[in-house]
Amino acid sequence: MSFFSFGQSAEIDIVLNDAETRKKAEHKTEDGKKDKYFLFYDGETVSGKVNVTLKNPGKRLEHQGIKIEFIGQIELYYDRGNHHEFVSLVKDLARPGEMAQSQTFDFEFTHVEKPYESYTGQNVKLRYFLRATISRRLNDICKEMDIVVHTLSTYPELNSSIKMEVGIEDCLHIEFEYNKSKYHLKDVIVGKIYFLLVRIKIKHMEIDIIKRETTGTGPNVYHENDTIAKYEIMDGAPVRGESIPIRLFLAGYEMTPTMRDINKKFSVRYYLNLVLIDEEERRYFKQQEITLWRKGDIVRKSMSHQAAIASQRFEGSASSEKALSQAKEDSN
Repeated sequence: MSFFSFGQSAEIDIVLNDAETRKKAEHKTEDGKKDKYFLFYDGETVSGKVNVTLKNPGKRLEHQGIKIEFIGQIELYYDRGNHHEFVSLVKDLARPGEMAQSQTFDFEFTHVEKPYESYTGQNVKLRYFLRATISRRLNDICKEMDIVVHTLSTYPELNSSIKMEVGIEDCLHIEFEYNKSKYHLKDVIVGKIYFLLVRIKIKHMEIDIIKRETTGTGPNVYHENDTIAKYEIMDGAPVRGESIPIRLFLAGYEMTPTMRDINKKFSVRYYLNLVLIDEEERRYFKQQEITLWRKGDIVRKSMSHQAAIASQRFEGSASSEKALSQAKEDSN
């Protein structure tokens, strides 16, 4: 019987079948760094190969079985020991036995449900990963491979504009209007601010985009506010009757879609915060929640049927306009 370094060991490598053609997406890791991972959508098949390479030629590797898992889990940083799995699929690759030489095993998880978007926040992490395991009596050999999941949404049917008032009796009265309340991640916030009454000396005005992450339940609820963007509207005193346009491009900022009560563990919401500062450094603000959603990219051949349909919903309106303009050209 072999022990420790005198025995056989192995290296595991996980390779996706469409690794050469599959798109990658940048994703922030827990330490704040960015890395690129293979991008998947809900309903897409995850398939590939597990390569097991023996380190010591000529020696056999005894094992209790070889398997691969596809896992989706939520980890709350204040409760590190517990991983909440909302997706857990297992494929057995080999029965208990011996390996005399390096081997490759095929695997496929068909039309996998991936209900939530990958997310790394200040107090919570939602991740999807593949984990291959060679089970052994003393110590298992494992290899994990993370992927990133994006959730696509359809265009919201009801998307009314936002109209609000900010006022201090007999001192200040402002109306502001945003063109809609729901924006995709590469959208533009268009709006206007009207000064109806100005009797205090305002020296600065800005709009902030605030991300609010809520984790936990009951007494263990944590709120983290993070200012994603600051957009200066004006620097100087406005006058009564003045109107100031707003045009804020979202594509330049790192944001996820709005997430509400994900697996009853956490939420991520976004707010537009209008801030006014007077000459005595007093701050006045008004907050309004907005909804962010991810618009589908161009349909790719490797996408599953479900993901393709979700993406085509966004291409439909654009293609109909294109067809209409083409018809006009043909008639001329």
